[in-house]
Amino acid sequence: MFGLHQRLERRTLALSLAIIVAASIGGLVEIAPLFTIHQTVEDAPDMRVYTPLELAGRNIYIREGCYACHSQMIRTLRDEVERYGPYSLAVESKYDHPMLWGSKRTGPDLARLGGKYSDAWHVAHLESPRAVVPESVMPAYRWLSRNPLRVSDLPAHLRAQKAVGVPYSDAMIAHAEQDAFGQSAPDSPQAAGVTARYGEATNLRAFDGRPDRLTEMDALVAYLQILGRLTDAAHRPVAAVAR
Repeated sequence: MFGLHQRLERRTLALSLAIIVAASIGGLVEIAPLFTIHQTVEDAPDMRVYTPLELAGRNIYIREGCYACHSQMIRTLRDEVERYGPYSLAVESKYDHPMLWGSKRTGPDLARLGGKYSDAWHVAHLESPRAVVPESVMPAYRWLSRNPLRVSDLPAHLRAQKAVGVPYSDAMIAHAEQDAFGQSAPDSPQAAGVTARYGEATNLRAFDGRPDRLTEMDALVAYLQILGRLTDAAHRPVAAVAR
């Protein structure tokens, strides 16, 4: 084996060809499955996109490094399904750019977190984790309740997502700032536009308990409350979600 390698190193052309062959094999392994992706990704006609407020919360989740301790992918193992719920489907991550599947679980998996706890629980947990879960090792994120949410760049974020395939409409992009306010203030004039563009099932409420302000806490809790709820494909029989 080593003799063959030494002989290749002495022959530039042969070594170059060997490198090309090795790289081609690796590339083929990565690219070939994409030609059958339509057979492996489930169909989810009820799938909806993130609202501007939820997308802002996702950006905060990434900014604060939450993905380093929490995964968002339930594997097909029995103990995971019994603890967290139905295993994750590929289609559930179709609008996640970048994906946040993760692999390390210092904290629990969050793929099915949406609706599991109240908004007040999430706010209390983020502000003082050990007051809610005594054995928690999670740091506190008290500043999220104090920081006003920056909304001026939300249209740009939606345009960037649209560029990579997320079906945001021009109206969604144009009204991104108003929709962020409207989702956290259900009695405001902007709230009707949120449900018109994102559906009647959209969560409309003051996620941090204060409808008079829009904070980063609002955005993060809105994101946490939608995890696993963009589609109900994982809760339907396998035959019903297959193409």
